[in-house]
Amino acid sequence: MEWYTYLAIIAVGIIAGFVNTMAGSGSLLTLPLLMFLGLPATIANGTNRVAIFLQNIVAVGSFKKRKVFEYREGLWLVIPATAGSLVGALIAVNFNEHILSLFIGGLLIFMFFIILIKPDRWIIEQAGIIDGSPRFWRIVIFFLIGVYGGFIQAGVGFFLLAGLVLGVGADLVKANALKVFIILIYTAFALVIFFINGQVNLRVGLILAIGNMLGAFIGVRTAVSWGPKFVRIILLLAVFVSAVKLLGGFDLFT
Repeated sequence: MEWYTYLAIIAVGIIAGFVNTMAGSGSLLTLPLLMFLGLPATIANGTNRVAIFLQNIVAVGSFKKRKVFEYREGLWLVIPATAGSLVGALIAVNFNEHILSLFIGGLLIFMFFIILIKPDRWIIEQAGIIDGSPRFWRIVIFFLIGVYGGFIQAGVGFFLLAGLVLGVGADLVKANALKVFIILIYTAFALVIFFINGQVNLRVGLILAIGNMLGAFIGVRTAVSWGPKFVRIILLLAVFVSAVKLLGGFDLFT
């Protein structure tokens, strides 16, 4: 690769890391980039996890340093999500990606209106420890989110935020902190599956990770300083653009 290609990868990684930390779906930028560089879709999917993993180490550390969350608040959510991610990673090469994209795009449109119509549920500042007890329905929901995250990753942040805000009671800043903590843990396990199956280009993944980590660092500072109301705006924009992309809306202009 030429030197400017490395700079382009890092630049896209910065944007993706920021979006991933503030809302989600930065992988909708990085996955097409990796495939444009010549990586097969399966290897791009695995390679992207290297950047996601390192990005979330930075994000989790930054959120923890600012005392946004405690590890114990997300522990019972990490376990089912991690189990689900292993299932998702194992079936990643045996699913119709186009059908999945349409389905997820439809869900994102629904989520967009939920966020738009009920703003108070997303921006209210929560006091004390959130209700993260291991109820059965929470285990099922976060297991299914983990399956999707292990399968393709792109957009999983939106579903984790919905589960954490609407199901657990966190505001958007704390939900983002717990989101990156959950993704960090399950990505570590899912990444092993992709490595074993030879679907990771480590060199490209580490270059992309430089940008993702920088973006995550900026994203955490922005989320904590500007608060849930600003994060909600970023979330709405990211959900809308991601839904349009997954539903093929941008194809009209090509």
